[in-house]
Amino acid sequence: MRRLSRKKALSLVKELDAFPKVSESYVETTASGGTVSLIAFSAMALLAILEFFVYRDTWMKYEYEVDKDFSSKLRINIDITVAMKCQHVGADILDLAETMITSKGLQYEPAIFELTPNQRLWQSTLTVIQNRLREEHALQEVLYKTLLEGGPTALPPREDASVEPLSACRIHGHAYVNKVAGNLHITVGKPIHHPQGHAHIAAFVSHDTYNFSHRIDHLSFGEEIPGIINPLDGTEKITYNNNQMFQYFITVVPTRLNTYKISADTHQFSVTERERVINHAAGSHGVSGIFVKYDTSSLMVTVSEQHMPLWQFLVRLCGIIGGIFSTTGMLHGLVGFCFDVVCCRFKLGVYRPREDVQLHHHMNNLNNHQTPLLADNVPQE
Repeated sequence: MRRLSRKKALSLVKELDAFPKVSESYVETTASGGTVSLIAFSAMALLAILEFFVYRDTWMKYEYEVDKDFSSKLRINIDITVAMKCQHVGADILDLAETMITSKGLQYEPAIFELTPNQRLWQSTLTVIQNRLREEHALQEVLYKTLLEGGPTALPPREDASVEPLSACRIHGHAYVNKVAGNLHITVGKPIHHPQGHAHIAAFVSHDTYNFSHRIDHLSFGEEIPGIINPLDGTEKITYNNNQMFQYFITVVPTRLNTYKISADTHQFSVTERERVINHAAGSHGVSGIFVKYDTSSLMVTVSEQHMPLWQFLVRLCGIIGGIFSTTGMLHGLVGFCFDVVCCRFKLGVYRPREDVQLHHHMNNLNNHQTPLLADNVPQE
């Protein structure tokens, strides 16, 4: 009676327990299950670490809009060294309508055209960076985010007091012009202003002294930002002809830069270079000198540094963990299914016929019984 009442009590408890039970196959410890779990946890840890590095990184977002600011002035920053004496060369800026001629803000400083070893190393490094920027445009975003860690982008000063003659002229400074197309002239003779336009007094300069070999240490538009490398920085042109014309055609794009390190209004620009020898007899007309022709774009670019939100990082992390769990479970089930199919096809393991299993057990029993019999028949000495 006690046994019957105990069975009834157990059956009643089982009926009252409405929660589903986990199948024993899910809690059974197997070698394949442990291997899959180890692989899954390793993959989750690796992907979680990689996702954390993605979360730490930032990217640049570009937005385009029409530039509605036409009344403000455009600042031009210049630092050019010409291989001529300062009294023989002049620089001025003329806009498209020829209504504004300016040379204010530009300074003439006698200099040495040849660079010292330290300066030459700086220029070589800058040339390598410029070549990489032309090949890999994504490096510009790195410059925007790091700004070369505040590194100097200007030509370092001479470390020695050279006794060489000051046969070159460094033209540097900045000027404010209207936001229309214009032309920066650097040619023979000082500029003079008159109502009909502009001119350069070149009659008193000997033709043999013409030498427009030059080096552009810096040329930019807008606010000057240390660490930003412009397309013409470090450009050096050497000529052995007195009648050489160098032309730079520039398209200026207003740019608003907003990063975690700086917020400024600057300008990007693209440039096309051209040079030729002035020979009126051969039909190549013009004036010897350096001419920078620029034009402003009607579009403005806003470059903002973006960072992944925390909630998006957590969602992606949950997706990685859940996805790996589901994928490894499916793969484990698929491999198990294929293994069962192969075993069923070749009658291996649990799929072996019952007669073969019984014969196998019978042979094992015979072997176990024969061993002591053989041991008993061994003659004793």
